[in-house]
Amino acid sequence: MRHFLWILLAAFLLPAALLLPHPATARLATGDWPEGAAISAIDGQPVQFESRSPFTPRDIGQGAARNPVTLASGQLFLPERASSRDRVPAVVLIHGAGGVRYGRELTYGRQFAAMGIAALVVDAFAARRDLAGGFTERLLNITETMLVSDVYAGLHYLAGRGDIDKDRIALIGFSYGGMASTYALHEQIAKSLAPEGLRFAGHVAFYGPCVARFADKRTTGAPYLMLYGGQDALIDPERCQEVLEDIRAGGSRADLAVYDEAYHLWDGSWRGPRRISRNLADCRFEVSESGLVRDQRTLMPMLGPITRRLILAACVTDDGYMIGGDPDIRRLSNAVLGRFLARLFGFPLTAEAG
Repeated sequence: MRHFLWILLAAFLLPAALLLPHPATARLATGDWPEGAAISAIDGQPVQFESRSPFTPRDIGQGAARNPVTLASGQLFLPERASSRDRVPAVVLIHGAGGVRYGRELTYGRQFAAMGIAALVVDAFAARRDLAGGFTERLLNITETMLVSDVYAGLHYLAGRGDIDKDRIALIGFSYGGMASTYALHEQIAKSLAPEGLRFAGHVAFYGPCVARFADKRTTGAPYLMLYGGQDALIDPERCQEVLEDIRAGGSRADLAVYDEAYHLWDGSWRGPRRISRNLADCRFEVSESGLVRDQRTLMPMLGPITRRLILAACVTDDGYMIGGDPDIRRLSNAVLGRFLARLFGFPLTAEAG
């Protein structure tokens, strides 16, 4: 009888135990994330999954000529505990126009894995080297919509794994990828790329230029976090406030964190301020209900690389913007991001985090 009671108790407690967060997740909301030797041995495994290359949202549902198949690639960082009996939450990380960076996406990936969260670092440029190589050509030929297609392909890939909790997958984008994360929050995008109803549990945009606004403001309902620096000339605060208001009107909670002394890419490894020569903060796009992207100033529709080049030529300026890493600000943004993810994934917040 006693053995039966122990078996019954174990059967009751085991499912609950599997839902407990990784012990290291207590560090999520403090900003004191593992680094150095604590993460150096964590390796990402290369993965591939099928995506598409739609030039604009309008092209998502079009034929192969406008929406060719792309074999997207990435690196997957898994916590040791991840298994079919212990499914873990995950984040998809999408880079900026400079591509995947060791000090940013790959470091975040290792940190998340050390804290019990799987991380998929998507490389949208690797499979599209035939379209562009340099920084400027990437902006012209590899669009934010292509990045969105890849992150939804990554979402499907993770959801199909037996060791990932498909209901707890968040999207985090940096700069150009921050634009993609904001695009991906809109329901007209989500239903086109995931018509079966799969959605990200939350969206984060690190210093993403607030270029586009959607005529159809409806979001997936997932919460949204925007972070940017007060010294970042790539950010137009008034335009970003309009985007935040659109998102709230569309059905999502939208939070903002501004770091007054931060430049663009404060979480990068480049310590000293450095100027980047092109600035698209003055660009203004509107995405129609049909997915057509139009420049709000010239009213020119974005139909392909030629019209995109003309539109950007009219709004991109030469005054540039400054980038520079700041480890103190990174710890602050880690804490804000950590609290966002802790709430999203159902992890307890520590007393220190509030």
